Amino acid sequence: MSKSIDMAEQILQIENVDPKELHGPNDKYLELVKSMFPKLKIIARGDFVKVIGDDDEIEYFSSRYETLMVQLERFGKLTAQTVEDVMMASTDSELQRKMSESDVLVFGRSGVPIKAITANQKRMVTASEQKDLIFAIGPAGTGKTYTAVALAVRALKAKQVRRIILTRPAVEADEHLGFLPGDLKDKLDPYLQPLYDALRDMIPGTKLEGYLEDHTIEIAPLAFMRGRTLDHAFVILDEAQNATRSQLKMFLTRMGRSAKFIVTGDITQIDLPPRTPSGLPQAMEVLKDVKGIEFIYLDDKDVVRHKLVTDIINAYKRHHEEDTIQEDSPSTSSGTVNLTETEGA
Repeated sequence: MSKSIDMAEQILQIENVDPKELHGPNDKYLELVKSMFPKLKIIARGDFVKVIGDDDEIEYFSSRYETLMVQLERFGKLTAQTVEDVMMASTDSELQRKMSESDVLVFGRSGVPIKAITANQKRMVTASEQKDLIFAIGPAGTGKTYTAVALAVRALKAKQVRRIILTRPAVEADEHLGFLPGDLKDKLDPYLQPLYDALRDMIPGTKLEGYLEDHTIEIAPLAFMRGRTLDHAFVILDEAQNATRSQLKMFLTRMGRSAKFIVTGDITQIDLPPRTPSGLPQAMEVLKDVKGIEFIYLDDKDVVRHKLVTDIINAYKRHHEEDTIQEDSPSTSSGTVNLTETEGA
C-alpha cells in the first residue's frame, strides 16, 4: 500500500517587475527555472506563481525567485546565465559572489549590457560604491560622464536613491540665450544634450519621459542648484571645469542626506571667459586630503572612441604643456590658453 505524501503549496506575487520580462520571451526563463526544480510543480498566471512540493524545496525556491525579481528590477534585464546563477546558487554567499563578479552596470534599451570597460572606469565604479563624493577628471572620450550616468541609473533602479539630478554649467549659452527661440527649457536643452543622450541609451523612451515629467530624473543648468538641498539623490555635475570657484563650492555644499555626488571635468577644456578662473583645479587642491572624497584621473588609455581621438588628445596635451611652460617663463608675457572644444564625454 503506497503512503500518501502531503504536499505544501505557496503563492508568490510578482511585484515591481513585468512578468513577461521575468519569465523571458516565450517563457524561456520560466521553463529554465522549471527544469532546475523538477520536484516542484510551478504554475505561472499573470502576476502570481503557484509552487507545489516539499516545504524545504519551496522555501529555497521562493528565496531565489524573489532575488531574481530584485535582479530584474535593478538591471532592467535578465539573461539565461543570470537566471542560472541566481536560482542555482547553493548558498547566499555564493550568490553574492556570483553577482559581484558581474561587471554590468545596467542593461541598455536593446538589452545591451553597459559596463565599465577600462581600468579607471572600473575605479570609478568601486569608488562610487565606497565614497559619497568622487571627482572623475580626464579628457574627452574617456567615458567619465557615461559611466557616471550608468552608476546613477543603477542606483535608481536598485532604489538606493529616489531621484537623479544631472547638471552642467551652461557657459556656452550665457551670451546667446536671449537670441534663441522658445522658453528657458527650449533654450537650455541643447547644452544639456549629452546627458539626455546617455539616459536614452539606458532607459526606455516612455519610461524616461515619465521620469522626466515627475522629476524622478532632473536635468538642469548648474545655476538652478543654488539654494537647494539635494537629499536621497544621485547628483552628477558634468563639465565641471566650466564652473567658477563660487559655483563649484555652491554645488558641493548642496549635498544632503543619503546623497551621492560625482563631479566630472577636463581641466584642458576650460570655456570660461578670460580672467575667470575655473573652480575645478582649486577643488582638486583644496579637497585632495578630505576623507570621504576620492579623485579618479582618466587618461588617453581610457578613450573608448575612434582610435584617432587618443592621438588628438595627446597632441593637444603636448601643445597645452608647451604653452604652460612658455607662460611660466619670465620672458613671456602673461596670457591664458583655453582649449575650447566642447567635450561630448
